[in-house]
Amino acid sequence: MPWQPTRDFVGYGRTPPDPQWPNGARLAINFVMNYEEGSEPSVQDGEGMTELGLTEAHGLNQGVKGRDLAGESMFEYGSRVGFWRLLRLFEERGLPMTVFGCALALERNTEAAAAIRAAGYDVCCHGWRWIKHFELSEEEEREHIRKAVASLQKTVGERPYGWYCRYGPSVNTRRLVAEEGGFLYDSDSYADELPFWQTVEGQPHLVVPYSLTNNDGKYAGWMGTSDQWFSFIRDAVDMLWREGAKTPKMMSVGLHMRLIGHPARAAGLERLLDHVMGMEGVWVTRRIEIAEHWRRVHPFAG
Repeated sequence: MPWQPTRDFVGYGRTPPDPQWPNGARLAINFVMNYEEGSEPSVQDGEGMTELGLTEAHGLNQGVKGRDLAGESMFEYGSRVGFWRLLRLFEERGLPMTVFGCALALERNTEAAAAIRAAGYDVCCHGWRWIKHFELSEEEEREHIRKAVASLQKTVGERPYGWYCRYGPSVNTRRLVAEEGGFLYDSDSYADELPFWQTVEGQPHLVVPYSLTNNDGKYAGWMGTSDQWFSFIRDAVDMLWREGAKTPKMMSVGLHMRLIGHPARAAGLERLLDHVMGMEGVWVTRRIEIAEHWRRVHPFAG
């Protein structure tokens, strides 16, 4: 029987390892921009419906049948406007980030792909398309992984070294990612605040967990203003920083161009970036560097 995921309710327990972040940092923060616009389910790409997830259409997050031109334009805003606003905020401050890139979406905006490449952001593969991997057959999923790697190699000039599914993985995803052979980690877990190792088909496999909590997806739910979002994420930063005096951790902050790319929301991100830059002992870094650091300092122990 092929490898299957198992559940672990214990993890690191009371005494998590010291990650030994560079320069003795208390907290490693990775900002993630999800580049999905242009890869979502659509009539044009064969799904017969318009995706509305994480848009202003809060009550219709599963989409509507047929073409919804308003919904389509909300996604277009993300790549046409939101992307460039987020890029500017990070470039003005000289801060790094990671792009969770859907391969087809980046094919459809080569100017954005070139800007990502020029900025030196690492691209973690967000799939070939924004689809439900758990509905694919094993062979279909294997082909999607192959196509995504080849596509990102072309658009951003380097193959992806990380993987993260949209909608969540299938029971086969981690095994297929490990089988592909070129990935250093996946982020298909929300189970921890530090990277951790698993054994997949007898081989070590690193997981760098992500967060749906420290995420601008809150704007598609109960959260309304940039002050609310800033306060919420700032509190997470500050608590992890205080805890980091004894137990340093990592933190992911998820961003979506069609959500936080709007000016009234981007203002909260602006305040957050300036807050983080004013703190001592915080390592703002790319996801690939967290993975490489963990593999070097905390290698698989069997």
